[in-house]
Amino acid sequence: MANILVVDDELGIRDLLSEILNDEGHTVELAENAAQARAARQAARPDLVLLDIWMPDTDGVTLLKEWRGTGLLTMPVIMMSGHATIDTAVEATRIGAQSFLEKPITLQKLLKSVDQALSRDVSAARKPAVDGAEQPHAGSLSIAASDLTVEAAMTGGQSLPAVVDLSPQGQQTFELDKPLRDARDAFEKAYFEFHLAKEGGSMTRVAEKTGLERTHLYRKLKQLGVDLSRGRRSSANAS
Repeated sequence: MANILVVDDELGIRDLLSEILNDEGHTVELAENAAQARAARQAARPDLVLLDIWMPDTDGVTLLKEWRGTGLLTMPVIMMSGHATIDTAVEATRIGAQSFLEKPITLQKLLKSVDQALSRDVSAARKPAVDGAEQPHAGSLSIAASDLTVEAAMTGGQSLPAVVDLSPQGQQTFELDKPLRDARDAFEKAYFEFHLAKEGGSMTRVAEKTGLERTHLYRKLKQLGVDLSRGRRSSANAS
């Protein structure tokens, strides 16, 4: 599997992404700012970087530009932000970012973006770009400006797969003629599947809704056997 560097100043996001990606079999290194990200990149080339745009010391776009200018942008980079503008997204794409994840990050989009970045031919990213030159996917935007979103700006107008509804039924029946623990687990599994569907797969919103810390929530879902990859498989089958 891949070596992935996660750069984000929010501890909760670093922990959550690390937990998910480790469970997928990847090796994850964490950095909370640009200085730590520089040190990690100098030590070894990761197979993929998840890079937050807004950080306190140096923002992600500036760090991306720095890596490109020094010949260190030899790996795919996925930008992350909850407050990015379309102009920022287009600039990051022109510098060399491959895609973008809007916060709160849904599980299906995270896994899909990581799979796409790791499987995509990155030969173009390994060639230092000329200032002012547009990268191929940045120049391929053909959608109307009124329909342009940050995500579309960084994916050439091709949106990532929509989150699949995991369990839309708000009312369900349960078999009570069983041990208490088994009955409770069945209820909790249905409860979390319902809220994941209702919140579009967003672990952050489900955590807020259920009152659980995000890493605890993720572990709870795994413990209950909630199929977190079902949405990803359904999207792949649909395509």
